[in-house]
Amino acid sequence: MEEAEPVTAAGLGRRGVLAAAGTLALAAATGPAAHATPGATRRMPTLHIAGDSTAAQKYADAAPETGWGMALPFFLHTGLRVANHAVNGRSSKSFLDEGRLTAILKVIRSGDLLLVQFGHNDEKRADPTRYTEPWSTYQDCLRTYVDGARAHGARPVLLTSVERRKFDAEGTARPTHGDYPAAMRALARQTGTPLLDIQALSLALWQRLGAEETKKYFNWTATEQDNTHFNPPGAIAVARLVARRLRDQRLLATGDLRRLDDTIPPSWITWPTAP
Repeated sequence: MEEAEPVTAAGLGRRGVLAAAGTLALAAATGPAAHATPGATRRMPTLHIAGDSTAAQKYADAAPETGWGMALPFFLHTGLRVANHAVNGRSSKSFLDEGRLTAILKVIRSGDLLLVQFGHNDEKRADPTRYTEPWSTYQDCLRTYVDGARAHGARPVLLTSVERRKFDAEGTARPTHGDYPAAMRALARQTGTPLLDIQALSLALWQRLGAEETKKYFNWTATEQDNTHFNPPGAIAVARLVARRLRDQRLLATGDLRRLDDTIPPSWITWPTAP
């Protein structure tokens, strides 16, 4: 099932541990050309994903649940690699506390991209291991990812959380993430960090598809009605949104991308045996 054309919508320590990294020249980079040497062949960057279950790799025991990070390679040139570090259930805080950003920074290289999408689990007020407050601790955690990537010559990219499937009685798709998307947008402006507004783009897509059609994009099965996690068509749809915005914001060159307007068969998604 192919998605409708989307509507364009407008470890490591906490804050300060990597503050000096903000002075790096990389912070001013606006696109792939900023890392090219005249006359040299540009090294193809790796796209590292730090995020939660909506992006994460799924395994055979979870099928047909699919993270959008599993579908992103379908839209990238074969020379580009996706390193999907996203893990189910993590927030911007717990991912840091478990040392997962530290592990990424050990392997990330100059010119790579670090795509950061958190919010779903930051909202869990009853769980102090994951909860962050949008305008303080959430922004502090996100700043650590931004500073960490820049300290290693990589380019941080913030992604607002993809929207859940929620419709009101009139059939209007409703936002579910409270102040978290706005807080991320504000931090992106403050730090000069590229932002992919996947929350706004996915909300517009769900609205265009409607309440019934969107069931075909989420993990609705005979035994489960999951309005948060995707099946293959949903993961492909969201990955396409991500790829298009990477192109539109010149974070990747046009030649780095492919199939942006092509039908991607859901059968291309595979679930390996759990490691």
